Amino acid sequence: MSEVNVSLEGGAIARIEMDFRGRLNLMNQAAITSLQGAVRSLAGKRGLRVAVLSGAAGKPFVGGADLHAMRDLSSGSARAFIAGLAESFAAIRTLEVPVIAAVSGYALGGGLELAMACDVRVGAADAQFGMPEVKVGIPSVIEAALLPRMVGWGRAQYLLYTGALIDAGEACHWGLIDRVAPADGLDAAAAEMAASIAACGPSAIRAQKRLFRRWHESHLEESIAAGIEEFDRTFETADPREGMTAFLERRSPRYED
Repeated sequence: MSEVNVSLEGGAIARIEMDFRGRLNLMNQAAITSLQGAVRSLAGKRGLRVAVLSGAAGKPFVGGADLHAMRDLSSGSARAFIAGLAESFAAIRTLEVPVIAAVSGYALGGGLELAMACDVRVGAADAQFGMPEVKVGIPSVIEAALLPRMVGWGRAQYLLYTGALIDAGEACHWGLIDRVAPADGLDAAAAEMAASIAACGPSAIRAQKRLFRRWHESHLEESIAAGIEEFDRTFETADPREGMTAFLERRSPRYED
């Protein structure tokens, strides 16, 4: 069962906790729908100043998409799946107030894209970050379009071509996250950051987010649309099924040229 729990602290700070599939907190269609509904439930709330997005207690942020569900996609259904995921990320980017990603454990693939859709990112010292989609036969898309702007073209290409994972210290050094917190102090660090935003002028904070969207997104939507097209096209080949099956069976993939 995939659930997203939303709670409000005095109406000013929203906490969004994701409780998805398995110990890695994997996203499937139900998770995507639940996340999108939770974020949209906050839209237009008077008095809301900031939101904190995290994994549920004891779970990582998001370990990626559920490969058991994804490997059976085909061209067409793949487009619907990734477009729905893009809409969830867009709901975060377009929420009127800043969203803080509090990243514990893993933020991989769609999980890292989810963190990038947020405005500010704080990671636990033992967190791991990466975009390993190419290892299972699909390209990294949607918010991956932000990577070159955040970390530079060379580092973005390294992450996307190799599927390598980096730790929180390196992620912060690169600019992928904004702050590193002790593993047992992530919630406190996110709460401190949220309180500092909530203490600012509400109209100014909302205006600032609108401005950031204008600064960042002049060409972002075109990049995301292109990514959705390429993602769907990949499912015209056997690569996704083979890559995901190999991963789930703990063997090396056997791709055909």
